[in-house]
Amino acid sequence: MEISKREEEYLEAMYLLYKKKGVIRVKDIAKKLRVRPPSVVDALKKLSEKGLVEYEKYDRILLTERGKEIAEKTYSKHLLLTEFFINILGIPPEIAEEDACQFEHYVHEITAERIREFAKYIQEQCPYVIKQFIKEHIEKGERKSKDASEVEEIEDKHTS
Repeated sequence: MEISKREEEYLEAMYLLYKKKGVIRVKDIAKKLRVRPPSVVDALKKLSEKGLVEYEKYDRILLTERGKEIAEKTYSKHLLLTEFFINILGIPPEIAEEDACQFEHYVHEITAERIREFAKYIQEQCPYVIKQFIKEHIEKGERKSKDASEVEEIEDKHTS
């Protein structure tokens, strides 16, 4: 059964809502995914037809075992990628979170496992290298920011 990126997003959102609130409601899904409630209802119908959610209009919404399994795998990849981007690559958390939301839907399980193994290996075997890499990139980022602000100051002087 083929599941689209968007369907995975719905399943993951429902999974997180259930973990947080103990209940899944159309309005909460809509808010989380920034869509209108009718779009949520359409998605729920399709997911129900695929056997991934139990949904009846004006009734409770539940993930089936298969739906929960897909949501957990997707969320697991999300966490892995977020941590990898932050802790290994030194990406700022807000960017890492945004990127993980995109990557999680395209990364194969084998690739995710290899990333997990690599992160563990490099953190255990080469912690100094990671710290140095991140430090250098943070310094580069600060220099770029400083250079950009200096250019803005020069431009402001010329336009005043």
